[in-house]
Amino acid sequence: MTYDFLQHYWWLVISLLGALLVFLLFVQGANSMIFQLGKTDEERRMLINSTGRKWEFTFTTLVTFGGAFFASFPLFYSTSFGGAYWIWVLILFSFIIQAVSYEFQNKAGNLLGVRTFQVCLIINGIVGPLLLGGAVATFFTGSNFIVEKGNITDSLQPVISHWANGSRGLDVLLNPWVVIFGIAVVFLARILGTLYINNNVNDAPIRSRVRRQLIVNTVFFLAFFLPFLVMTLVTDGYAVNEAGTVVMEPMKYLHNLLTMWPLAVILLAGVALLLFGIGRTVLRPDYVRGIWPAGIGVVLVVLVLFLIAGWNNTAYYPSTADLQSSLTLQNSSSSEFTLTTMFYVSFLVPFVLGYIFYAWRAIDKKPIDRQEIAEDDAY
Repeated sequence: MTYDFLQHYWWLVISLLGALLVFLLFVQGANSMIFQLGKTDEERRMLINSTGRKWEFTFTTLVTFGGAFFASFPLFYSTSFGGAYWIWVLILFSFIIQAVSYEFQNKAGNLLGVRTFQVCLIINGIVGPLLLGGAVATFFTGSNFIVEKGNITDSLQPVISHWANGSRGLDVLLNPWVVIFGIAVVFLARILGTLYINNNVNDAPIRSRVRRQLIVNTVFFLAFFLPFLVMTLVTDGYAVNEAGTVVMEPMKYLHNLLTMWPLAVILLAGVALLLFGIGRTVLRPDYVRGIWPAGIGVVLVVLVLFLIAGWNNTAYYPSTADLQSSLTLQNSSSSEFTLTTMFYVSFLVPFVLGYIFYAWRAIDKKPIDRQEIAEDDAY
């Protein structure tokens, strides 16, 4: 195993975690449609109990994603999580109010009312995917930071990377393409949330509203995602030449797809699976398993987007303030010893995934219906 192999391997692991995180945003997507899919208190409670059984998977994956980045590419962690401070604080805060809302909305002594906590779930369902999508978009659009490794010897202020202005990351929201991609992720989460509810909640009135919501959210998703994808493929990208210098290359990300053609095949397969899951659910009212082909398709598409952002001599976290401060797999990774040690630890990942699969099956052994809400201790 060479150092270069380990760097690319760990970018693959991080890309897979990021792809799984986007899939698990179906929890946020379903929560954002509490009042569209549920018209009565009982129906809304069924929806919340459905997502309430899965929200820990999303949050745990988010934490694991951040932890993997910290261990394998610590300079990205210090630059983005430390520099773009307010973006990540807002993301984490939205997940905190989600957890609180699940636990307290129907507790005795709730002075704020059930609807207040349901609104908090809706806020998480919109803000979480919007900001996470915006953070991913900066892998292609760039961020306003500067890296000065020489500062590590400064005893008074040994800060290697810092934001080039005082916005602490909020300035990325002024980039229209970042916002466009963030909005696309919101509608993608709503698509997945609709498909998940259709599969997990056994209730005819709720399922009768699925098709309309699915069509509307799919149209909006395509309206925002396709322009961002085309823009990304045809505009200049951030390449790394043989000397390790970051340079602008025309249509860099399209070249990455063509050079690494298996990724293009995976991308097309992912798009096909996503459209299949949506289309069959729309055309066949009795089909309730659309979440699985669509979910696998989303994982494949997001995986490819991450890989073309980092592989093939590409700066995965470009700097718009100083081009040479851009982060690459080579200049931001942990030591070879650390990556090698973690390589063997990563062999435990299949066991973790197996446990998640087992827990998921156990949780979903019985679909949620009105009788369960009436009899069980529900959210």
